Amino acid sequence: MAIPAKIQNDIKQFQRLQQELGAVQQQRLQMDLKLRELTHTLEELQSVPEEAPIYRPIGGLLVRAQTKKEVQGLLTDEKETLEIRLKAVERQENHLKERYTTMQKEITEELQSAGLGLASDSPTA
Repeated sequence: MAIPAKIQNDIKQFQRLQQELGAVQQQRLQMDLKLRELTHTLEELQSVPEEAPIYRPIGGLLVRAQTKKEVQGLLTDEKETLEIRLKAVERQENHLKERYTTMQKEITEELQSAGLGLASDSPTA
């Protein structure tokens, strides 16, 4: 028995949603890792003496910072920005997860009502 065009279309949309969800999850993991790295760097920077030379990246170069406070400020700003972006990505991920679950149920129901599901009550010859 052939799968109706509407169900085929729904399955394609579901697969695209699945790919989008995977990409967003990967993005969230990368951002989370970067946030942990920034947090660790800020913690380590606390133990560095004020007079110690500190370098920060600018493009492909490492440039000596004027003060420890300058680097702390830059890292803190970057961390705060990343936290905001991470929350937005987490909201997007949760929304996609909800859509994923809903679509999964709908497609399963459509397949079962079309007699194509794995339902135990399907007619046997």
